[in-house]
Amino acid sequence: MDSADHMDQSIGLAVATIRDTDTALFDDPSPCAGYTVRDVVNHLAFGFLLARRSGAREPWDPAWSAADRTPYLGGLPDGEWARACADEAAATARAWADPAAWEGEASMGGAPMPAALIGAMMTAEFAVHAWDLAVATGRAVEVPDGLATVVLEGVSAMAPAGREGGWFGAEVAVPGDAPAFERALAASGRDPRWTP
Repeated sequence: MDSADHMDQSIGLAVATIRDTDTALFDDPSPCAGYTVRDVVNHLAFGFLLARRSGAREPWDPAWSAADRTPYLGGLPDGEWARACADEAAATARAWADPAAWEGEASMGGAPMPAALIGAMMTAEFAVHAWDLAVATGRAVEVPDGLATVVLEGVSAMAPAGREGGWFGAEVAVPGDAPAFERALAASGRDPRWTP
């Protein structure tokens, strides 16, 4: 399985979790500090948009802010968010299925960086936020072993910058022999045992 396959798997987890989320729970808290369930869905939606643009080397609007409603969700009732996210996620998966998406440099709205690093970061991002969404709504998410290892690598690579930037909390202690996905969650500042 290659990087594009792992990205596709991670996107699939996120889309399935969004699809099965009851919109009546949108105002509930999540393990992503300061984020409600609605905020996590919006954050994933924004991630799909930025990842697609990055993979396809398309410019993005500098007026977009992750603090706002994702542009393609604007004006949509909550019940239509899952469909809109699935459509954007499918386009994202197609963009990163092209081997050229992983080559050279790309941008996520800031300075150019290696495209493969962006792809690895977003693969981790989609899986971790799928977990956020699942556990916030009383569910579990099954992350295959191969994907879990890739997610751990992606989280570990961005954890120092994440903690410095304030978008990762302090690492949570877990046993050294904990499963790879639990170690990824812990490295991102999440307690793998979090419950609503």
